[in-house]
Amino acid sequence: MDRSPLDVDVLRAALPATEFRQVDVVEETGSTNADLIARAAGGEDIAGAVLLAEHQSAGRGRHGRSWSAPARSQISMSVGVDTTGVVPEAWGWLPLLTGLAVAHTVRELGVDAGLKWPNDVLVGTGKLAGILAEVAAPVIVVGLGLNVSLTEDELPDPNAVSLSMLGHDVDRTGLTVTLFGALSDRLARWRAADAMLAADYRAVSTTIGTRVRAILPGDAEIIGTATGIDDGGRLLIDDAGTTVTVSAGDITHLRPA
Repeated sequence: MDRSPLDVDVLRAALPATEFRQVDVVEETGSTNADLIARAAGGEDIAGAVLLAEHQSAGRGRHGRSWSAPARSQISMSVGVDTTGVVPEAWGWLPLLTGLAVAHTVRELGVDAGLKWPNDVLVGTGKLAGILAEVAAPVIVVGLGLNVSLTEDELPDPNAVSLSMLGHDVDRTGLTVTLFGALSDRLARWRAADAMLAADYRAVSTTIGTRVRAILPGDAEIIGTATGIDDGGRLLIDDAGTTVTVSAGDITHLRPA
């Protein structure tokens, strides 16, 4: 199994073709998202900054769920996205377009990846990558964890899957460079309010057409069929004939009766 370190020189050489302006790789940290947010709180301009960790010991998912994996078995990356000039109503697209960039990248490898709203990249029912966006206005920090060489015995979650488990042994540095380009492209389209971004997302959504349970802020629950994603990136759920628009929530795909 190849768990070579990331080549920061190769990563930095790829930046001029993207909207990112700096990249750093640390051997170990608690959370790359938390580190970028702390740098912003200390007065640093983190717009366009990328931070990768070879080992993330206290990675976080939604609702503070912990996530950790062996060193160099994932791509653990956070980016600072400048929201200047973009209306707040569109900020919710950031985890979605990041998932779209990840899905596009691994589909080029032949992996049939889909997107579970709002922040998971799935292959079948297995979670290949997760995304977490946090506001450090005027910048939003978007973190992603992509499982690369995890074995079944190393999975922090039995519902997870990795590229190597799917039969794809890849170089993390090269894959990260591809991710840079895919994410930068979708950020540019987001800034330009490209309507086709929503169409591209819908085309690989595994949530649309699925019966779901949505746990909303405040613990309200909706059970119904996901019918679409609106132009603001919000999930539409048919609840007994009434369309409910969900901008944030914990979504579970339910098995057909």
